[in-house]
This record gives sequence, structure tokens and C-alpha cells, in this order.
Amino acid sequence: MDKKILMAYATKYGSTAEIAQKIGEILIYSGLDANVLPVNRVRDLDPYEAVVLGSAVYIGKWRKEAARFLESNEKKLVNKDVWLFSSGPAGEGDPVELMNGWRFPAALHPIADRIQPHDIAVFHGSVNMDKLNSIEKLMLNKVKSPIGDFRDWNTIIAWATSIGEALR
Repeated sequence: MDKKILMAYATKYGSTAEIAQKIGEILIYSGLDANVLPVNRVRDLDPYEAVVLGSAVYIGKWRKEAARFLESNEKKLVNKDVWLFSSGPAGEGDPVELMNGWRFPAALHPIADRIQPHDIAVFHGSVNMDKLNSIEKLMLNKVKSPIGDFRDWNTIIAWATSIGEALR
């Protein structure tokens, strides 16, 4: 029987959803039974042996629905294999350096400490000006944020592959 894995995510404009889809594909390719779902569509964690949870990051915070998912499922996640990822920083270079050492939302650190995830990754994100509202555009212009798709698919695939190997 294949191990059943949940790849749950929270996205605003779809970039994190695309990362989650790729991770799910790699897990399936690794011989695992992976379901890829937005966090607000996950009803029950019991069928899953492992959970990969990812969220888009804005101003150092996860999407509210991802934070709620982590908080409300903490007791079940403690007993599962868990991996966490964030997507967000735009630009060239190490995403953790671009985030000034940020790896995970400070408010969620106590939960992560109790869950003991195998890894917490930070992936580059994508900024598509066509999808942003006027306030977001003003903010990005003010901080001179790089615009474009900075996702490093090789890094994402390698991370997902390592999860598949750990679970086989």
C-alpha cells in the first residue's frame, strides 16, 4: 500500500499553488499517493501519514488560512511526518538572505517547535503586476521589489525528491 501524503497549501495569486502542484507530482513520481489541496479544502488528516504544508508569504507572515490550518491541526501533525515551506521572496540569490534570515513566521515558531518538521524551506516566489491591486503595486514600487517569476524549479524538485526518498 502506497503511503498517503497530503500536500496542502495557501496561495493568493496562484504561484504557491503551482509550487504545491509540482511537489505533488514529484511525490507521485516517487511512488507515493499524494493529494494536493488548498488548506481550506482539507477535511481530515487521519488518512495521511505525512503532510507537506506551504504558504505564500507577505510581510513575513503566512496566509491566514495556512496559519489557522497549522494551529488547528497541531495535535494531529505532531504524530505525522511534516515538511513546511514558504514562497515569496522575489529577486536573485539565496531566498533566506533576501528575507534577512527569515525562515518561518515568528508567531508560528512555537507550533513548529512542537510539531518538529523534518525541514522548513523558503522558495523564491513570483510577482505578476497584472494580478496585483493598486495598493500592492504602490507598496512594491515603494520598496523597489523585483518583478517577475523567480521560482527555482530545480531547487523545488530537489526538495520534493528528498521528501519522497525520506518517505519510501
